[in-house]
Amino acid sequence: MIKIKIIFISLIFLLANCGFSPIYVKNTNNNFSIENVIYNGDRELNNFLKTNLNQYKNEATNKKVYIEAISKYEKIILTKNTTGKITNYKLIAEVTFLIKSTDRKINIIEERVINTMDDKFEEARKEKAIKQSFASSISKKLASELVIN
Repeated sequence: MIKIKIIFISLIFLLANCGFSPIYVKNTNNNFSIENVIYNGDRELNNFLKTNLNQYKNEATNKKVYIEAISKYEKIILTKNTTGKITNYKLIAEVTFLIKSTDRKINIIEERVINTMDDKFEEARKEKAIKQSFASSISKKLASELVIN
């Protein structure tokens, strides 16, 4: 019994202190600050992007970044069944960021295939959640692009 307790306690210490930490969790070592973003395109996607990009405001840095974001969101029909009812959609979010200070253009595309649901309300909620996920992923990719340069 004591042997099992010792093994269990040592496992807890080994696994808790292995040094693992996710790369992108609360990266506060940004050498830039996203100050002003002008949004054009899909309103809902832009609202989610705005929420996600606000976390990259950093008053302590001198490198201020001014951006224009042009977003495009599409819902494309992929397949239909024999009765003509739609069974699959492809959701595509494309955002082009124009970095004004460096005249650089960053284009980020996210895609996902979803199945249709009988409950259209649930399908709309799922699509909104996917848009939110797209915005989060796009903002992280933009931040990693800005950190590199």
